[in-house]
Amino acid sequence: MKAMIFAAGLGTRLRPLTNEIPKALVPVNGKPALEWLILKFKKAGITQIIINIHHFPDKVIGFINDNHSFGIEIKISDEREMLLDTGGGLKKAAWFFDDGKPFLMHNADVLSNINLNEMLSFHNQKKALASLFIQERTTSRYLIFDEEKRLAGWKNTKTNEVILSRENPTSPKDFAFNGIHIIDPEIFTMMTEQGKFSIIETYLRLASKFQIVGFEPKNAVWMDIGKLENLPEANILAKQIY
Repeated sequence: MKAMIFAAGLGTRLRPLTNEIPKALVPVNGKPALEWLILKFKKAGITQIIINIHHFPDKVIGFINDNHSFGIEIKISDEREMLLDTGGGLKKAAWFFDDGKPFLMHNADVLSNINLNEMLSFHNQKKALASLFIQERTTSRYLIFDEEKRLAGWKNTKTNEVILSRENPTSPKDFAFNGIHIIDPEIFTMMTEQGKFSIIETYLRLASKFQIVGFEPKNAVWMDIGKLENLPEANILAKQIY
């Protein structure tokens, strides 16, 4: 399985740290967040990774080169000219996913103990176009799933905006999305969106016809490490799960 790490963001919630370094290089328990992810991927058998860059791009490239790409293949998707968000960023990197196999998409600023191979097995069992790591937790934006964990919509509790992909889903329930997906490369043939866009837009458009499902593993631990106030707890959590 190949993987993409989204590391291009400005990291505004981590300022002042990200006034000097990109968010992917903010240290967590003594190592940059990006290093923890790469090591986790290697442990899961992933040896081909692409990383998108925008904010302090040369520092990300320098870090990878200084560590000799951690002994695996690491490519760069350069978004210096414009941040493309998750959908646009993935579409720009489509050339990398040329083996016809499902691939992993992972935000750089999340920490979790999720078993990636277990998630891949789930994805294959469901014959899904995309599988999304979800949890029941409080957030301002939710994905709506039916009783079979098929994507049915999206809602923003601050603006009361709701988008439904399917009318009258059975037993709809709100879940928070954790920024980790496994996706079938067939999705590239279905992306009609252009430029900068969220992958969630694509998912919502396709959910009525294709299997876009939620993966909710038991006892999953997850944390948003893109917030300055979360870093002390993240240091403790990293010791437990890595």
